Amino acid sequence: MMNEDKDVIIAICKYIYVNWISKAKSQREFASKCDIEESTVRKIKNIALGTSKTEYNMSLKTLVKICRKKEITIEEFFRNIKK
Repeated sequence: MMNEDKDVIIAICKYIYVNWISKAKSQREFASKCDIEESTVRKIKNIALGTSKTEYNMSLKTLVKICRKKEITIEEFFRNIKK
């Protein structure tokens, strides 16, 4: 994977972690509210904090589920990432 790709993934994970996961009551609660696996939430957190040794390529389906629960469009999400 090219570094640019990695940077985009890190930016996405950081945004989700800082703005949503870290403010949730728990990782489990965030996962169940967004209808995603708790292990996925852990992966996002680890990438965001730089504590992951593995690469994680979030699926668009996962991102759509999170955005839908957070009542934000994909377009708005990526506009926020660019800032």
